[in-house]
Amino acid sequence: MLDTVFGLPLHPLLVHATVVIVPLAALAVLLSAVWPRFRSWAGWGPLALAVAAVVLTPLSTSSGEELEHRVGDSSAVERHAELGDMLIWWVVPLAVLAAVLYWWHRSSRSGRGLAVVVAALPVLVAVGTLVQVVLIGHSGAQSAWGDVGSSSSSQAGDGDQG
Repeated sequence: MLDTVFGLPLHPLLVHATVVIVPLAALAVLLSAVWPRFRSWAGWGPLALAVAAVVLTPLSTSSGEELEHRVGDSSAVERHAELGDMLIWWVVPLAVLAAVLYWWHRSSRSGRGLAVVVAALPVLVAVGTLVQVVLIGHSGAQSAWGDVGSSSSSQAGDGDQG
């Protein structure tokens, strides 16, 4: 797989798209589940965003594995990779539930009990997806930038003692 573009690792470039599309998809599906006016305005948009999230997620994890081979293993990188690998288990159900929501509301199904389930499941999965993205992002930031503050603060502290 292509792992660099103009000498830059592809992972951070793909992750920026993923970090925008996945939460946007989760929020759109959530709003579509609970807000009829949004649902009628958005149409197939939440489903399209959820499908884009399904496409972007494995591209991000694959490029992350390539980058991991370049930078080497650390506990922070390993944790980030583990969390990233779990995202697909959130975005696939999100896309499936977005399709169910779209179909359900376009076919004017009735039944109060089932309607609550059709709305509640996407909300739960959307919230879980958002939490997972935050955890992945935080662990990625720690693996990339975690030692930046500690090394500069220890250097500054060393100079003050002398």
